[in-house]
Amino acid sequence: MKSASRLAACLPLLALAGPALAGRSCEDKPLSPLQIERGMNLAQATARQLDASGAQVLVLARAGQDLSKYGVQWSHLGFAYREQLDSKPVWRVLHKLNQCGSAKGDLYRQGLGEFFLDRPHRYAAAYVALKPELQAALLPVLRDNGRASALHEPRYSMVAYAWAQTYQQSNQWVLETLASAAAPELQGRAAAQGWLKAKGYRPSDLQLSTATRLGARVGMANVAFDDHPMARRLAGHIETITADSLFDWLPRAGLSQGLELVQQ
Repeated sequence: MKSASRLAACLPLLALAGPALAGRSCEDKPLSPLQIERGMNLAQATARQLDASGAQVLVLARAGQDLSKYGVQWSHLGFAYREQLDSKPVWRVLHKLNQCGSAKGDLYRQGLGEFFLDRPHRYAAAYVALKPELQAALLPVLRDNGRASALHEPRYSMVAYAWAQTYQQSNQWVLETLASAAAPELQGRAAAQGWLKAKGYRPSDLQLSTATRLGARVGMANVAFDDHPMARRLAGHIETITADSLFDWLPRAGLSQGLELVQQ
């Protein structure tokens, strides 16, 4: 969940004030030649594997931050999908990013290069190919600005409660949008969350001490805990959506193939 440059290809229905990040302050420091090389190499390796998968829509993750102390490997999710550009198939990534550590998030379209030119903690990626009927349902959604943003909530918290609608973090938008495509009769975020519960999705339970919660809430605009049930929150249980929990659930629910890795 780290930085990304502002793009002309961002969704025009969503206003952008400047560079966007998912969870950190904006950094003006340019990427080093080595960072650019490694990011582009990862993008090319990912493109080759996505091409070989034969899929049209996948869920793609990067390791933007080191979350290993919480038992989490992958920090940030997006939808990777095929698009035609000048009669040539290319990969686009649609995902949600937090704006410069603020309390607001927006949706972005990027190429694989931009997705990985983001100072990741590890130059690695993971993805799952969704089942064909779910790919077919998602593809027109991802290509249409209005439909893609239907369940988008701009109020952002990195640790948004999985079963509330006050805030929405990046991985939560992916999961709720996937649910609405799988069950198009659903209307609104609450209905999407109800469907996910019924299908057996369980969020990650992050163990955060009182000191950690207080420090994050005071010092970070993009962190809020007031949407979590009080008893669970006071006991240090923060239930939020992670890439790892989604990757664990999708094949169990019969919605995807197994997890694939891209490493350098």
